[in-house]
Amino acid sequence: MLTLTHFLVLSAILFSISLAGIFINRKNVIILLMCVELMLLAVNTNFIAFSYFLGDTAGQVFVFFILTVAAAEAAIGLAILVVLFRNKRTINVEELDTLKG
Repeated sequence: MLTLTHFLVLSAILFSISLAGIFINRKNVIILLMCVELMLLAVNTNFIAFSYFLGDTAGQVFVFFILTVAAAEAAIGLAILVVLFRNKRTINVEELDTLKG
């Protein structure tokens, strides 16, 4: 039988992997976007676990909103990456310093 603790540990592992990916890899924008998506997945796991174990559907409603934001973020982020690659011929974060305001 899976308990709430199992889901929270899984979510903590996913969150820490994504946080480590963000801090370790600061060169590739695609991997940074994937780490942000993994972080949102960890949060969704928490919402679903608490929603199930508390018998409330509010957490599941929040997950739908988070999934909508994550899909929009992925679509817009990848569109920006395509435009940057066409203009600069690179998606290396260190070489995109011309975007500083």
